[in-house]
Amino acid sequence: MKPTIRDVAKKANVSVSTVSRVINQKGYVHEDTKVLVERTIVELGFIPNQLARSLTSRSSKIIGVIVPHIGPSFYGELLEGIESQAAAYGYKIMFCHTQDDPDRELEYLKFFESYNIEGLIIASNFSNRDKLAELNIPVITVDHILDENIPSITSDNVKGGMLAANKLISSGAKNILVFRGPSFLLTTMERTIGFLKELKKHKLFADIFDMDLVNPDAHLIEEILINNPSVDGIFAFSDTIAFVVLNILTKLKRRVPEDVQVIGYDNTPFSQWVTPSITTINQSINFMGKQSFINLTRLIRGVELDSLHDIIDVSLIERSTTKPKQQ
Repeated sequence: MKPTIRDVAKKANVSVSTVSRVINQKGYVHEDTKVLVERTIVELGFIPNQLARSLTSRSSKIIGVIVPHIGPSFYGELLEGIESQAAAYGYKIMFCHTQDDPDRELEYLKFFESYNIEGLIIASNFSNRDKLAELNIPVITVDHILDENIPSITSDNVKGGMLAANKLISSGAKNILVFRGPSFLLTTMERTIGFLKELKKHKLFADIFDMDLVNPDAHLIEEILINNPSVDGIFAFSDTIAFVVLNILTKLKRRVPEDVQVIGYDNTPFSQWVTPSITTINQSINFMGKQSFINLTRLIRGVELDSLHDIIDVSLIERSTTKPKQQ
């Protein structure tokens, strides 16, 4: 068990209030006593809870959220969902972005621990999984499954891939490219499985290229499109990639959807305002955020979840970057 402020007071043979004054640097403490308390804190490995409401209360009403990036698309909407639901429950969120850096993950875990957070939501491809158990708090993952024993909220990525494939096929696409996310992500693999499964039924094939979902390489995408002049269908695993694809197709004087049809993923707000508006796979990102918080608070209260791994349904939103279904 983690050492408490009482453990420090007992070992140093001082009162809890004295330890508190040393930690908060408030009130008079004899210099010798201060040195003794500080040395005891180091020896026990005690991490002061900077936001504790009282010396006896363990409830901080704070949860931590870890995302790989912060932006207006997927993660921005996810954070909005989590924060709005947290506010309704009287909680505050403390979020950080790790840029998928294992060292930053460890730094933030220590930071969270010092604030005595009650639970943690992880929406990144977390590397330091073995350290999560040491926090001794409930953990929920979003858009990822880190471990079969850690509860998760994901969308039906296999279905999303199938819907995209069916739309391109039914609209006449035959020479298809896929610009997906990193291959090590579960979401990438599931969408790929669903997409290729449907293509196989129609004896079609797709060339697949891994991209950064948030900051895709526009030069690489342009090079790929130049070297694939017969492409007539593109499935992008994020609306951000789809935006880049549209700009490059315009630059190459390829008409959308007449020459090339494009399907994105996420149904982010901007997807309906660009020209042409993007046909995309809708996953309820805001709802995923809300549900992840609700499930986390159930775990905090000791309530058993109905399902360890919730899968949220997805749907196809047809707009202007695809053609009508062929008769």
